[in-house]
Amino acid sequence: MPDNKKSPIINHYADGTASVLRKAVVYSNLRFYQRSDVLYQLTQVFCQRYLPKYGDRTVDQMVQSARSVKQNIAEGSSDGQTSTEVELKLLGISRGSNLELLEDFHDYLKRKGIGEWFGNNPRFEPLHLFCKNHYKFEDYQPLLPKMNDEELANMGICLCHQIDSALTKYIQKKDREFTTEGGIKERMTAARLEQRASQKDIIAQQEREIIRLRDEIESLRREIARLKALAGETG
Repeated sequence: MPDNKKSPIINHYADGTASVLRKAVVYSNLRFYQRSDVLYQLTQVFCQRYLPKYGDRTVDQMVQSARSVKQNIAEGSSDGQTSTEVELKLLGISRGSNLELLEDFHDYLKRKGIGEWFGNNPRFEPLHLFCKNHYKFEDYQPLLPKMNDEELANMGICLCHQIDSALTKYIQKKDREFTTEGGIKERMTAARLEQRASQKDIIAQQEREIIRLRDEIESLRREIARLKALAGETG
């Protein structure tokens, strides 16, 4: 079987020292994280407006699931600097919470006898395109107060599907990176080897500089001796 292993990409501090840390992921710039924040806000509005305030655990479950989606993306991305294993685990939890929330929205529509928008439903494509092209909460904020339960639930479902698609691809990307580059142990080994090689290069350069300086000193000594001899002959 072919060996797909490759050396980890090593980052460096300003002074050139090799680092075992991966490049930090700014999770707040990830579009699926931004959509997960929209989903969390939407879920809170939906639950407060259309689900019982007391005696129904669904409210807590939906809000906690929505919160888990975005929180685990944030935590997983931060922990990914040191551990791909932890990052993959937390991203997996995020995806699981997202699918759980998706089921809750489906269940609500079934209980109320409301249809899900998909396929040939004329309201599906505009909703899909809006969610695809808008991923920040400020784009949704003016709309939420005007939407009914059918609209909110279907928007929640659309966001869940788009988040799941993006998360799945991102997890696969991270999995491939781990498979080909290894984890923290491989990065530590690569960083140490690179640092040692760098130190050897510095030492070799210093040794060459010492030899050059010695030769220059010897040349100066000979020149001084020559000048002294010349001065003696003319004195």
